Amino acid sequence: MTADTSDVDVAETDETTAEQNEAVDQTDVDTTTPDADEAPESDDAEGGTDDRLVEEGEVAGDYLEQLLDVLDFDGDIDLDVDGDRAIVSIDGGSDLGKLVGKNGEVLDALQELTRLAVQQTTGDRSRLMLDVARWRADRRERLSILGGEVAQRVLDNGGREELEPMTPFERKIVHDAVAAVDGVISESEGVEPRRRVVVIKQ
Repeated sequence: MTADTSDVDVAETDETTAEQNEAVDQTDVDTTTPDADEAPESDDAEGGTDDRLVEEGEVAGDYLEQLLDVLDFDGDIDLDVDGDRAIVSIDGGSDLGKLVGKNGEVLDALQELTRLAVQQTTGDRSRLMLDVARWRADRRERLSILGGEVAQRVLDNGGREELEPMTPFERKIVHDAVAAVDGVISESEGVEPRRRVVVIKQ
């Protein structure tokens, strides 16, 4: 049975960036090499990690500020650090939806460009997360709710339930939500970009 996920637009290929604090703790056992959204990183010193992530955010902020100027878009850029990745958010402009695109496709591409710009400057691969007009934040919330609802439904009815294909980052959000419900587990099945979460009663 396939869950109705039309309300949360679960049709993308998260990112990112998958966003790990995004290492999959449940049974999302990928046979392929983990991507930037699921592979945890480690540094020799926590202070060094923070300094590096702050630098990533500043480089990304400068890059995105120039991009907004070229596009003649208004927007406020906010920099933060969450766990082991830099977080950059753009908010406030009326045209920012154009930087998100259908199902976040433009946002995903812009995030990759920003990561490349950071890597070119710092020399290190970036796992930076970019959000525009709170699209990722809102989607995280909706996917978390969805995961909890599906888990409860499977717990009540038994069997298993498949969700629509998601990015690694999106799957991680659902896995975390399912893990909060006793009596069910979640797995990932399929091959990218059609890999999906399956919720199963224990």
